Amino acid sequence: MDRATGPAAGQEGITLVTLDDVRAAQKMLSGICRVTALEGSRYLSGLLAAPVLLKCENLQRTGSFKVRGAYTRIAGLSERERAAGVVAASAGNHAQGVALAASLLGVRSTVFMPEGAPLPKVAATREYGAEVRLHGQVVDETLRAAREYAGATGAVLIHPFDHPDIVAGQGTVGLEILEQCPEVRTVVVGLGGGGLAAGIAVAVKSLRPDVRIVGVQAEGAASYPPSLAAGHPVALAAPATMADGIRVGRPGDVPFAIVEELVDEIRTVSEDQLAGALLLCLERAKLVVEPAGASPVAALLADPGSFRGGGPVVAVLSGGNVDPLLMQRVLRHGMAAAGRYLSLRLRLADRPGALAALLEVLSVVDANVLDVGHVRTDPRLGLTEAEVELHLETKGEEHCAEVRAALREAGYRVIA
Repeated sequence: MDRATGPAAGQEGITLVTLDDVRAAQKMLSGICRVTALEGSRYLSGLLAAPVLLKCENLQRTGSFKVRGAYTRIAGLSERERAAGVVAASAGNHAQGVALAASLLGVRSTVFMPEGAPLPKVAATREYGAEVRLHGQVVDETLRAAREYAGATGAVLIHPFDHPDIVAGQGTVGLEILEQCPEVRTVVVGLGGGGLAAGIAVAVKSLRPDVRIVGVQAEGAASYPPSLAAGHPVALAAPATMADGIRVGRPGDVPFAIVEELVDEIRTVSEDQLAGALLLCLERAKLVVEPAGASPVAALLADPGSFRGGGPVVAVLSGGNVDPLLMQRVLRHGMAAAGRYLSLRLRLADRPGALAALLEVLSVVDANVLDVGHVRTDPRLGLTEAEVELHLETKGEEHCAEVRAALREAGYRVIA
């Protein structure tokens, strides 16, 4: 979806964010947040026939960009507000950003997290100094609990994306991009509630209105296309994606007003594309990136032709806080999608040496056997048949086809 660029003009009652706000946040964050690296990607540059650089916010303090906005917001509170403490709701990245920012500023923090939040993220949030309360199954329920807590205690709710100070803090990523790559032509950034994309758009478009800004959403949590079509934020009934960093059901009012005016295009990517991008970041760039952080790379891989010839492209890797169990599943899925894993079921004669003969065929075509399952008691099998389930490590889609062909030529009937 193409968007016209122009000066930010907010909805009625919405406080906009200016370049001066972002610059003030950058000054405040000096010495607090890292100026993260901008690393070139030879593989992606070759694919796009244009320089591609990765903005490594996965290497930021707390593992994501979130601490930028959280610190800016909490630092702007009055002494009375600070004395009341702050409260937040998050499945991980915002929780850790608020916990660290509050600790650095000497403010008491309480963070509500879903009951199923990954244990490493819960532990990290506590270690940064927050009191963690587990409540609800999804972030929307957790946010309601945080609002109730704020109403009962007077604590200030630190929203993950829907506040001008949050947007200004996240916008410092955009200023760094312009400083590190003055010739940048396109910035690609993951899009959930919109705080990061809005902040980057304010910073970049104010100084370089010619730069193209592309927001990327997961297909199952793409709230911005219908919202932009309607002209106001529209809530999704049940956003679903493994990319929890951008799994947001409704755009924020503040970032929506900015994204509507300043972001040129919104794209969506599938779960398979997210998995493939995460795998590429790990293998080619040697960077641990969470699915939301890999979404800009997924967009580049999905349609490289639309980015060719446009000068330097910067993809913002927004975070690296991926749960190890999710990483394991995503990598396995990504490798399967890339033809690196192959699962097969086939039938063979139930006699001594039959399995050895099958494995010999696989050895000849250089397929590495990871796991073998042997079934003899299924009523669908003949009296002299056995069914074998194989999990193989392969070298790509062409190798998978070669393995299947070799099995057929050897007389095996592949069921699936």
